[in-house]
Amino acid sequence: MKFKTSDHVTLDYTDEGQGQAVVILTGFGGSKDIWRAQIPVLLDAGYRVINIDARCQGLSQHTAEGLRISKHAVDAHELMTKLGVSRPILLGNSMGASTWFAYLSLYGNAGIKAVIDVDQTPKMINTDDWQYGFKQVEWADFPDYFKKPLGRSTYRQIDDATYAAVKAVEKQAPFDGVLTLPLLINHAFQDWRDVLCRMTMPFLVIAGEQSPYFNSDFAAVAARMAENGQSVVIPEAGHIVMAEQSQAFNEALLGFLKAL
Repeated sequence: MKFKTSDHVTLDYTDEGQGQAVVILTGFGGSKDIWRAQIPVLLDAGYRVINIDARCQGLSQHTAEGLRISKHAVDAHELMTKLGVSRPILLGNSMGASTWFAYLSLYGNAGIKAVIDVDQTPKMINTDDWQYGFKQVEWADFPDYFKKPLGRSTYRQIDDATYAAVKAVEKQAPFDGVLTLPLLINHAFQDWRDVLCRMTMPFLVIAGEQSPYFNSDFAAVAARMAENGQSVVIPEAGHIVMAEQSQAFNEALLGFLKAL
């Protein structure tokens, strides 16, 4: 399905099922197809699933306009408004989770049923008061570090069907890392800890024990910032937890959702 934002950028999304809405965003450079192992599970559990390719990603329009986390959050808000979504559960991996933090910063907690963060620290830069950033990156490295390849994101191979689906999208609509560098730098610059401290809805952080990007201890630390936070660390998983350890991820996800 297609949706045109207020600044005339076309987003690609799917909207399946009925009932409580779960709205999904993927990380930097990824496409919504990475959630292939979660969609049928959520649908079978009775959820409405809205899965979005952010601007410049997947099958959405690739553009130099609006390369900011805040604009991605506005895009999601506009789409949910058009679809009449109320009290959504917000699910995001990597930069997708950061986009939901931006959403809460812009629009507040009201009307959000729950938030699920998949392997994304609220602060990417390591400082004296925060040692759970991206690898060992400090302000002295910023922004030059993010102009280089970030390195492997996975610990183990994702399942074959998901890999094939993702590669098919990449072939059809190649991701442009040069075009989107301003977005990555904007993402890395943010500090969402104040947003977490104001969160009142149920909040789950799912981390990959072997994430090449983050120390998985961040999950418990970030969860404690929120009023109703909890965390799960998935063994033998890297940054793309939902596609590397789909069964364990789905069990953690559904356990959290059923308790809401």
